[in-house]
Amino acid sequence: MDIVIKILQFFMSLSLLVAIHEFGHYIVARIFKIRVEKFYIFFDPWFSIYKKKIGQTEYGIGWLPLGGYVKIAGMIDESMDKEQMAQPVKPDEFRAKPAWQRLMVMLAGVVMNVILAFFIYTGICYFCGTKYFANEDAKYGYVYNDAGKALGFQDGDLPLAIDGEAIVDAKEIREKLLITDTDRTVDVLRDGDTVRLNITFDKLLEMRRSEGYKDMYVVNAPFIIDSIALRAQNIGLQRGDIVMACNEHRVVSVDKLRGVVKQYANDTVNLVVDRGGEILTLRAPVGADGKIGLDPQRIEFQERRKEYTFAESFPGGAELVGNTMSSYWEQLKLIVNPETKMYEELGGFIAISSVFPGHWDWENFWYMTAFLSIMLAILNVLPIPGLDGGHALFTLWEILTGRKPSDKFLEIMQYIGLFLLLILLIYANGNDIVRLFN
Repeated sequence: MDIVIKILQFFMSLSLLVAIHEFGHYIVARIFKIRVEKFYIFFDPWFSIYKKKIGQTEYGIGWLPLGGYVKIAGMIDESMDKEQMAQPVKPDEFRAKPAWQRLMVMLAGVVMNVILAFFIYTGICYFCGTKYFANEDAKYGYVYNDAGKALGFQDGDLPLAIDGEAIVDAKEIREKLLITDTDRTVDVLRDGDTVRLNITFDKLLEMRRSEGYKDMYVVNAPFIIDSIALRAQNIGLQRGDIVMACNEHRVVSVDKLRGVVKQYANDTVNLVVDRGGEILTLRAPVGADGKIGLDPQRIEFQERRKEYTFAESFPGGAELVGNTMSSYWEQLKLIVNPETKMYEELGGFIAISSVFPGHWDWENFWYMTAFLSIMLAILNVLPIPGLDGGHALFTLWEILTGRKPSDKFLEIMQYIGLFLLLILLIYANGNDIVRLFN
């Protein structure tokens, strides 16, 4: 059932994004009185699921969920309608319009995706607010996995700033270490002192390749004594004592103490505790079960939620758009950098659909839809033949030089672009299949 919900959310999101993107091309074309022959959500090779002609435009839903398209009269696009292009130019065709109008038609889909993301983020800010875990709330620091320790972190460290920029939201730690093509400096609070870690890009890249960023750090919950069993009541421990060390082992979490004590079954250990600022060392016997007889306090770490007024939600939405665009652009730069080999991480439809949860969560659905809308906008504006950015590039060349590329040249570029996109599509979805078997 979970997989069905994931797929359903994915297709709902994709359908909306394709419809909005193609509507951008459509509406600007109609504003400039350019004839639009088809408006399709998904592709329709050989047949379509639904179609209806209204006026000069055929509206339909294709069966191949790889995107969508509008067929604009007199334009060299994925339809490759050579017969129409061989006919005399008509006043309501794309090729009959001035270059600046054609450029606006080409970029309208990208603009609509950015606008959609802005309104989604604005709505989230106003109706839900934005959730985050305040870094300052992790007053006992974090516990790190092996990948985090390989970067230089120690259990109990509290990162304060990365490259001099203070950390507000705890998720910024992972994002800034994960999405970078340079070395990083991290200032951490360690045992009351500020320590600077100089982390090289090579180490960060290794962390990414090994997927060590998954659960790289979790909020530390120290062992604060809540209750004391009868067998441990004569030790001198009190409720509220914070266990700092056990023998020579530094204790930074509940699990750490339990793991250490278990090693001394039927023996005794020296516990170092903090009692309101006073440091005490107490000797405690360990039972045959590897336990002393202490229960820790349950510490709750809650996310905060930033609320927005109606007026505040608009700049809040704009900020989220800017942050998402910046983050995704940085990721894209890493992917095309051959040194990182991050092209191996490319995924197709399975990878994209997996970002949706296996249950209905409308807040998360709209967050992911806004993110995918930004992703679609950035990918489409890339200057690759066959994408909006490729068409826009040739039109910009015409505006700047006054020389219009020939139809034959544009046809060849379109074929090259479609071939490259097909190879990329096969590679990305092939990676998905390989990962499924692995």
